[in-house]
Amino acid sequence: MIEAKHLSKQFGSKMAVDDIAFTVAKGEILGFLGPNGAGKSTTMRMLTGYLPPSQGTAVIGGCDLLDDPIGARRKIGYLPENAPVYPDMNVFDFLNFVAEIRGFTAAERKRRVPQTIEKCFLSKVTRQTVSTLSKGFKQRVCFAQSILHDPEYLILDEPTDGLDPNQKHEVRLMIREMSTQKAIILSTHILEEVESVCTRAIIIDDGRIVADDSPENLKASSPDHGAISLTVKYEDPGAPLASIQASEGVKSAVFLKSENGHLFFRAFPERGDRPIADKIVARLSQQHYPITSLFVEKGRLDEVFRRITGHCRPPNAPPDATR
Repeated sequence: MIEAKHLSKQFGSKMAVDDIAFTVAKGEILGFLGPNGAGKSTTMRMLTGYLPPSQGTAVIGGCDLLDDPIGARRKIGYLPENAPVYPDMNVFDFLNFVAEIRGFTAAERKRRVPQTIEKCFLSKVTRQTVSTLSKGFKQRVCFAQSILHDPEYLILDEPTDGLDPNQKHEVRLMIREMSTQKAIILSTHILEEVESVCTRAIIIDDGRIVADDSPENLKASSPDHGAISLTVKYEDPGAPLASIQASEGVKSAVFLKSENGHLFFRAFPERGDRPIADKIVARLSQQHYPITSLFVEKGRLDEVFRRITGHCRPPNAPPDATR
């Protein structure tokens, strides 16, 4: 596994990373989230041995980065931020160079480089100079070098940055496929990527871990998790609203608006893990209020992220009626 053991990094008077500790086992894909300047990239650079920690250490597959830095680095595939690659080399020569400095024989390079080029969808630009590539292709070239040696541990800083939707989908599929045999950490600003790819998410703010859970559990902590949005075809909101509020398990309900003969309501459960949709439907149907639509909120990772990192509405503020 990857183990971060009380890592801290100080730049002058600025504590960029403050006593971070976590583990990532093989089979896990850990999403590393946080606002700009929260300490994500600094943490990843310490995990790869690129930056020495001010305090603490990291252990990669049993190799301590301070005691055995070469042994630890051999086990790591690293995609740095902004995908640095040699601009004057073509794609094939760059990957062949990376394979050579990793110690592979000529015969092994002849096998690995074409395989990696195909896996990363680089066949069309194999002989093209890196400086002439688009940002998305440069990202893929750097991703290719990170997996060329089939590492046990992958640390990816914004792996889909600059890719188009099709390319993002391909890279995400690749990451999921590789995760069965690897431990993977990826940082991203794309919350949808965390939901679709990651088995676990850590949120870091001001250099400290403020949340560590599965994306599903994080979304379940949203105040809107389990809330019901529904429309009823009726004229006066008072009676249907009272009926919704009286339904079993409903903590509160609000009337949002009236539009084209339809009334829009939102109901909030006493507990997010106890569904209330069936109770509301049964009560409204019994009283002959025709329901024309119903949606159960799953909670939103972006709302949880803003709340945890201090960029959301105050806890006691009323729900946004325009949502």
